[in-house]
Amino acid sequence: MNKEQLEQLVEEEEQAHSTPAVETLEGELERERYRSRFRSVLQNTIFVLIVVAAGAVLVATLWMPVLQIYGSSMEPSLSAGDVVVCVKSENFSRGDVIAFYYNNKILVKRVIALEGDQVSIAEDGTVSVNGEVLTEPYVKRLALGQCNITMPYQVPENRMFVIGDDREGSVDSRNSAVGSVDGDQVVGKLLFRVWPGRAIGRIR
Repeated sequence: MNKEQLEQLVEEEEQAHSTPAVETLEGELERERYRSRFRSVLQNTIFVLIVVAAGAVLVATLWMPVLQIYGSSMEPSLSAGDVVVCVKSENFSRGDVIAFYYNNKILVKRVIALEGDQVSIAEDGTVSVNGEVLTEPYVKRLALGQCNITMPYQVPENRMFVIGDDREGSVDSRNSAVGSVDGDQVVGKLLFRVWPGRAIGRIR
């Protein structure tokens, strides 16, 4: 074997060894690029989720609190375990369902009368406001309930007279222990039920 043949053989062997090394290096570079892209996407996703969660908490705290119903005082309209969304408001109407603070708890009742209204409740549970008998399709059975206030009752300024839809089981403005509700006690007006799924919809 002459010198030229020997050099050619060495060159071919070097090329044979160098090609896999280059391919391996390119593969490692591509994997590193993929890992870098994955980390970037993951970081962005986590950031977006944190922002969305913070926004949801802010909205729920300041504007649309989410509450879970406990007890049966609002049956059949609302039942224990229902999850509802309410909205902050300063304007209320007769028939609205509201949540309000009472002794470090949140109660849910229906607005029956507003400031200045006169409320009368008959022995059979029929409710009259300013001399007009209320039509109450949301009540399953009328009852006087736990009532110890003097009738007719005039609702004081900046207050609301509230009663639970379960007239026999609810403790509410009919009882002096709760009394009429001050506007500053109100958490919000209940708008939608979001759980359970079979009952999703507007609260009436």
